[in-house]
Amino acid sequence: MTTLMIVVGSVRPGRIGLPIARWVQGQEERHAGFERIDFADLAEINLPFMDEPNHPMKREYTKPHTIAWSERVDAADAFVFVTPEYNHSFSPALKNAFDYLHQEWWRKAVGFVSYGGVSGGSRGVVAFESAFTTLGLVKTGANVEAPFAGARVVNGEFTASEKETDVLQKMLGELVSLTGALKPLRV
Repeated sequence: MTTLMIVVGSVRPGRIGLPIARWVQGQEERHAGFERIDFADLAEINLPFMDEPNHPMKREYTKPHTIAWSERVDAADAFVFVTPEYNHSFSPALKNAFDYLHQEWWRKAVGFVSYGGVSGGSRGVVAFESAFTTLGLVKTGANVEAPFAGARVVNGEFTASEKETDVLQKMLGELVSLTGALKPLRV
């Protein structure tokens, strides 16, 4: 069974990442490229600032929240990170959740749905790239950038442009292809 994890990368009160992630989830349900979706809202998961005594490479986790997070990420075959851009960089909550683990990310596909002002969050994704490629994630070529997305969240629902929807569908297709190609490399 292939699993796509959609990660809501912001924990800020009033965040628009949650409705954007729900839009991604609805699009994947229509796309049906994965057999299972794990919707991972970092605000609900509520990981404290890194509190493990051992390096994540060792996988010697001591905290129940880390063990639970490790199991979820390990079970996922691919990821969509729905993430804001903060000060021309990545979301600290997403980076913290990412840094908790090491081997669980290895040779899995990742796509980004970023949002923000004029850049649509693209600078945050670029700033995060050295971290996720170092741990073996393989990024899709198509990634959604949603500029001024806050103006398109009304009553808790995100209204995507036709271009964003088309790019997301392409990204989801790439995630399926990459998942099949990468799976033998994770053994």
